[in-house]
Amino acid sequence: MLHLFAGLDYHTGLLLVLALMFVLFYEAINGFHDTANAVATVIYTRAMRSQLAVVMAGVFNFFGVLLGGLSVAYAIVHLLPTDLLLNVGSAHGLAMVFSMLLAAIIWNLGTWYFGLPASSSHTLIGAIIGIGLTNALLTGSSVVDALNIPKMIGIFMSLILSPIIGLVVAGGLIFLLRRYWSGNKKRRRIHMTPAEREKIDGKKKPPFWTRIALIVSAIGVSYSHGANDGQKGIGLIMLVLIGVAPAGFVVNMNASGYDITRTRDAVNHLEQYYQQHSTTLTHIIEMAPPAVPTPEQVPSGPKEFHCDSARALAAIQQTQGLLNNLQSYDSLNVDQRAQMRRLLMCISDTADKAAKLPETSADDKRFLNKLKGDLLNTVEYAPVWIIIAVALALSIGTMIGWRRVATTIGEKIGKKGMTYAQGMTAQMTAAVSIGVASYTGMPVSTTHILSSSVAGTMLVDGGGVQSRTIKNIALAWVFTLPISILLSGGLYWIALQFI
Repeated sequence: MLHLFAGLDYHTGLLLVLALMFVLFYEAINGFHDTANAVATVIYTRAMRSQLAVVMAGVFNFFGVLLGGLSVAYAIVHLLPTDLLLNVGSAHGLAMVFSMLLAAIIWNLGTWYFGLPASSSHTLIGAIIGIGLTNALLTGSSVVDALNIPKMIGIFMSLILSPIIGLVVAGGLIFLLRRYWSGNKKRRRIHMTPAEREKIDGKKKPPFWTRIALIVSAIGVSYSHGANDGQKGIGLIMLVLIGVAPAGFVVNMNASGYDITRTRDAVNHLEQYYQQHSTTLTHIIEMAPPAVPTPEQVPSGPKEFHCDSARALAAIQQTQGLLNNLQSYDSLNVDQRAQMRRLLMCISDTADKAAKLPETSADDKRFLNKLKGDLLNTVEYAPVWIIIAVALALSIGTMIGWRRVATTIGEKIGKKGMTYAQGMTAQMTAAVSIGVASYTGMPVSTTHILSSSVAGTMLVDGGGVQSRTIKNIALAWVFTLPISILLSGGLYWIALQFI
């Protein structure tokens, strides 16, 4: 593994290690900031003791990171254009990384201290946007080119819509339970608060099956949180490594000959597909590309490359030249590896556009999506040691510092105590919503989904919400993005003055 860091000077290496520690610290903060969302309901409904609930959340966050995949991780990485990542020296890369992480950590710690269920996802994405915008202003480049706009719009939509969906779905579920699960005394127990249960039945714990449902749904929230937010930590570390040590991480240097062959076959099949469908793809792909340079002629400066879907065949032929008879990425020099990443990202983006055309058949869409996965097989990756490190950081952070935000979720959203049904429906809504988002590669806010789900149940069935708490949560939701953008952009500008 250490050979991947070859070429870094001593001071850059030390700063890189420090940057990685910052990422893990951020992920630990994410753990104790967001874990409250998974444990608050089971603690306040007395389904589990707080110590056991927190350990449970930590364990299932760990497994969520290990098994959650990488789609969300690279949604974060690709928020910044590939050329910005590859066009920075190690000093600029470190300035970018530390500014982004410090901004995220400062805002996360501040909101945690005041017990506000603010979103770590909003914070991180805002910090990344701040870096991209500041870089554009300082270099005089286009603000539109400073960020991956389509990816950013998709992420914004998921962050904005997910809390609304959580509020509506959880409110709807509690309405159905109240309407159709209240016919007798046994069923009505699900609508009791712990205090009412103790007063009426003389028991402190929820009914057995209700308790099981609360615990299982809490496990689901913990696992989904690990699968979604843990991937953000993985994406952050890959951002750091690609920006600071691109020679070892811009492509998967441990890719086998089989993996590279898979990528080469995908490139060849995509070329054949474009040629076979030349008449229907002319408006997005130029079918008569200019002359293609040999691998030795690959431009060494990233500024000379621009991903233009109209030149997809030219990019394909450049990639074929680099991949021809290639068995290991060690055979490419640093500039060629960077160019390989740009080309594969460009080709993949064009394949995605072709798949979304209305005239593309369902079979062709499946074929193009499979080719896209094979194209990015050696680009969208993460070493095992990164996944394990993030999983440990998130799970350890989960076990400390949870109480502040848990108090807000459990006591300060509704005007009345939380019933078993409210806790269960809020958790089920959050677990399913976050799980679906992780599967589709959309980063969402565990905090906002769970808190909005709790609010939805309280509005429908709990006598209303505490306006002051909802106002504070809403303000945190509104201000997190602009503040994190300003913080990271300002820190980045300051850092660049000393380089």
